[in-house]
Parts: sequence; C-alpha cells; structure tokens
Amino acid sequence: MSALILALAAGAVVGLALGALGGGGSVLAVPALIYLLGFSPAAATTASLVIVIVTSATALFAHARDGRVRWRAGLAFAAAGIGPALLGGAVAGRIPQALLTAAFAVLAAVVASRMLGTSRPGPVVGERPPRPRRAAAVGAGLGTVTGVLGVGGGFLAVPALVGGLGMRMRAAVGTSLLVITVNALAALTLRAGTVEGLDWSLVAPFAGAAVLGAWDGRRLAAKVSGGALQRIFALVLLAVAVFMLLDAVL
Repeated sequence: MSALILALAAGAVVGLALGALGGGGSVLAVPALIYLLGFSPAAATTASLVIVIVTSATALFAHARDGRVRWRAGLAFAAAGIGPALLGGAVAGRIPQALLTAAFAVLAAVVASRMLGTSRPGPVVGERPPRPRRAAAVGAGLGTVTGVLGVGGGFLAVPALVGGLGMRMRAAVGTSLLVITVNALAALTLRAGTVEGLDWSLVAPFAGAAVLGAWDGRRLAAKVSGGALQRIFALVLLAVAVFMLLDAVL
C-alpha cells in the first residue's frame, strides 16, 4: 500500500475520532506517522501539531457557528497552558527518541484506561462556580503535554471544562477545540525551524483527510452512542500503546 493511501486512511481515522468524541483523535496521529509513514518520533510530534492545528481550527469554526464555544473562558484556560506549551516544545527536541516514544505510549495507555473506566460525562444542568486554581493547573498540564508530545489534549480539556468550569458537554467540546488550537500553535512556535523538513507530500493529505473525517465524525456521533464509540476508540488506543511501549523498551 502506498504511503499516500496510508496517510489518507490514517488522517480519516484521526479526524473521525476527533469529530465523534470531541478529542483524543490526535493521540493516534503520532503512532500513525511513526509506524505507518516512517517519521521519526521528533518529526512525528511536530507533524502532529500541524495536523492538530488544521483539524481543530476547522472544527472550531463549525462549533462556533453553532454557538458552542465559550470564548472568554476558553482563552483564559488556554492562557495558562501557553507558557508550558512553549517550554515543552523547546524541551522535546532534547529528549531521546526512545524515551519520547515510551512517554507517549504511557500517556496513550492512561488515556485508554480512563476512557474504558469512565462513561462520557453528561450535560451539566446550570452553571456552577468555576474553580480557577484547578482550571489553571489543568490548563498548564495540558500545555505541557501538547508541547512535549504533540497531542491536542482534548481528552483532558473536555472533562476539565465540564468539571472545573461547569460547562455543558457540548459547550465544553467546542471550547476545548479553542484550547487545543491555541496550545498547539504555541508549541509549534518553537519548532518552526523543523517544519520545513517535514514531508509535506504526506502531512498535507493526512491533515486534509483528518478535516474531512472530523465532519463525518460529528454525523457518526449523532447515530451511535458516545459510550460505544469511546470504548472502541479506547481499545484501539490501548493496543497502540502496548505496541509502542514494547517497541521502545525492546
């Protein structure tokens, strides 16, 4: 199978997961870039940031049009993660590639276990008082993860916005895309010198397929229960995590 077809297929899966679950799809982008398309871990995290920015910004536009983005709260949440994202982006280039792969595998396993052990949060009825310290701490942690590992972090942002800021689920999904886009842009800033070295003949179709997949994911979410989608995604992610961890340590 040609690399172009693999890039299109992987991008579609990543976008589908992002559109259906409101986050988590970018966690599959890095292993797909490494194991299907032959990117190094460092190049894969940079390329993943580009894909995350394009896909999240496109999805953000759709959610904003539907009135599902809380701009003020989202920007405040994202602001806490900008500094850590910049620092994480600078540190990532100095981390050994085997360690970077292992760290990503551990993160993927944690995310998969969390998704298998909890059901998707339901809508919050009414607004609750926000918890600024918790929101700032989670925002900073999210920025660090984005900078170092090149993932958007929607799987962390959505529950934080629901539980910490009292948002309704649909608003949290839309607002998380704003947070993801801002953090990914910040992380990519310090990697600007490595962007030119990417294989754009693969990154561009990957990102394009992810954008289209995200639109299909939104339609899929309306037909299939969120719990079922979440469990399927978690099982796939757990298998990927085990494979990456074995590859890093053996």
